[in-house]
Amino acid sequence: MLDDMSPARGPVRSRRMAGTGAIVPGLLAAVAIAVVSTGIARMAPIIGSAVPAVILGAIIATIRRPKAALLPGIVFTGQRVLQAAVVLLGLRLSLRQVVAVGAGSLPVMLCTLAACLTVAQLAGRILRINGDLRLLIGSGTGICGASAIATVAPVIGADATAIAYSVSTIFVFNVAAVVIFPIVGHALGMSSHAFGLFAGTAVNDTSSVVATASAYGPAAANYAVVVKLVRTLMIIPIVLVLMIMKGRRTATPGSPRLTPIGVARLVPWFLVGFLVAAAMNSIGLVSRGADSLITPVATFLISTAMAAIGLSTDLAALRRTGARPLLLGAILWVTVTLASLGVQAGTFGL
Repeated sequence: MLDDMSPARGPVRSRRMAGTGAIVPGLLAAVAIAVVSTGIARMAPIIGSAVPAVILGAIIATIRRPKAALLPGIVFTGQRVLQAAVVLLGLRLSLRQVVAVGAGSLPVMLCTLAACLTVAQLAGRILRINGDLRLLIGSGTGICGASAIATVAPVIGADATAIAYSVSTIFVFNVAAVVIFPIVGHALGMSSHAFGLFAGTAVNDTSSVVATASAYGPAAANYAVVVKLVRTLMIIPIVLVLMIMKGRRTATPGSPRLTPIGVARLVPWFLVGFLVAAAMNSIGLVSRGADSLITPVATFLISTAMAAIGLSTDLAALRRTGARPLLLGAILWVTVTLASLGVQAGTFGL
């Protein structure tokens, strides 16, 4: 057995330490922006801290692209820190609440998804956008943003260019939703419950859903996170149908497979963590006073993640995307927004 001082373990430990060290600069940059945005939120509580964080990050990235040394930490923060915040939010809910919210949101969720995928095909053909790109932008808008794109791409055999174009398109409307949707919600006089359902069904990425709903308040964030996580599970039937249609049961390495393990891998780890956290709260393992600590910590983590997402802004990539994919993204963004508001108004009332 090798002990900790063994030369055979040395390279492994060194790589781990180097990997951890590479994350720190970008993480600290995002934290610094989150601190500033938190101060802004205290002066203007109605806008929250996530919106200033993503805007400040985007402004900084536009003026001067982050150096290569910052990129590992920016990527880590935009993904893992946000996912940790989602898990923390689970500590504020019970499994009974999760089930009730998930079931109650299904009519809006399914109608929004169906409208998005249908319009993606029709509008995409009119705009002469190829089938892979139509499907990637439609899946990203209707289900779970870049995560859906990354999952669907290997199944349909999409090339790197289509993936890059679709991710860039989705990014634009994620940022737009974080800034615009809370304004829309206040203008319509939406309750926290209604706005949480709106954000959970009409915003693309989980990060943007959490940030958008958090700007409206903790109750809206709680509701939106559950709706969004249930919506994320829609990727499973979509991918299974695509795999059958494409006949890719033995697809390229890394693509999902029609096996129980392959299907299980489609479920994001933070969704499982969220449910475990909710279960802990349900059985009384979370003290009643813990919310006073959980809420500010989760809010700061969300702001930090949104700062990193803002720092990821790449105008050159957006220019390369071209007008037609962006136009399709805009059409789908408006489609899911109107579908969510319309179905909700007809089903529950705003």
